[in-house]
Amino acid sequence: MRTPVRALTQLAAAALLASAISAQAQPAGVNASRILIGQSAPLTGANAELGNDIRNGALAYFRRVNEAGGVHGRKIELVSLDDGNQVPKAEANTRKLVEEDGVFALFGYASATLSRPALPIVEKHKVPFVAPFTGADPMRVFNKHVYNMRGSYAEELDKIVDHFEPLGVKRFSIVYYDDVVGRENLTAVERALAKRNLKPVSVAAFADRAKPDIEGGLKQIAAGQPDVVILTTLYKATADFIRLAQKSGMGASMASNSFPGASPLAKELGKEGQGTIVATVVPPPTKRSLPVVSEYQHDIELQTGAKNYSFTSLESYIGAKVVVEALKRAGPKPTREAFTQALDSMKAFDVGGYSVTFAPDNHNGSSFVELTVIGSGLKFNY
Repeated sequence: MRTPVRALTQLAAAALLASAISAQAQPAGVNASRILIGQSAPLTGANAELGNDIRNGALAYFRRVNEAGGVHGRKIELVSLDDGNQVPKAEANTRKLVEEDGVFALFGYASATLSRPALPIVEKHKVPFVAPFTGADPMRVFNKHVYNMRGSYAEELDKIVDHFEPLGVKRFSIVYYDDVVGRENLTAVERALAKRNLKPVSVAAFADRAKPDIEGGLKQIAAGQPDVVILTTLYKATADFIRLAQKSGMGASMASNSFPGASPLAKELGKEGQGTIVATVVPPPTKRSLPVVSEYQHDIELQTGAKNYSFTSLESYIGAKVVVEALKRAGPKPTREAFTQALDSMKAFDVGGYSVTFAPDNHNGSSFVELTVIGSGLKFNY
């Protein structure tokens, strides 16, 4: 017996309606068994070590949580797309993650330059964006969807100047990228110096992040005869500048903000890095007296199969802990709104020796800044 066409049409309509209701019942990125978190990061190319450190730090903690049963019975799945440190690719990745893959939230982009193109997409779809790896001022302007986990570059750069002030040092130079974020770094150093009635004696701006003119920049800096050179560039450019400065006989002290990552910079420089000062925004990844560091070391060894400790992967590990805590507080039926409300109510959340605080009108979770000095054998002194 044939089913009437009208009846088939009604059945199809009912199925579509049921499907639509089911889709509405589950927020983007969430189903009965998993929660999707999206990331765009440089997993290949000149900044690959930084990107992979960020990814591995998050995966290390998510693995711990998943092996213990997940969050309210759901496993956390990190979808990482490679952007090769290219802004157009990072923007395309964000569109794919949000509009095609339907992730619940974004996490751990590797810089302000890669993060800023994501903001219109984040705002359009009301997607939480947690722990972009940057202290740049443009990313710290309040945005109800963006949650910064770390101190600002301005705080780091002031700390560097403050370190040298008691030593009577007055001649500072700065190396930066000639873009929105780089110019903010220049302004931050100028502000820190102005507080002490000083000005930079020379500056060098790299117009091309991919192919910086290291030799030309060094000539510009050397013209000012600085006592200290403050670098705010990626680890390869920073290392190339420091090596060439040493070869040229420049006797200035070298200092960097956290942007290149202390561990990747130390590896890139090798023995030539000894004495370089680097600002850090998390405790030392070797300080096992802190519960979070002890936990992190165990988990990162499981994730990478080696004792690949770094400031970057520890920072990401801490960020992942905050994400999981917010998901727990959001309850067994998590929505993006419940997740952001949980973050907004997070006051002095102690991850194990490092605290994070958010509020509805303040999404900058920490002002922790310390200075470290690259020592021998890729070790750090504090």
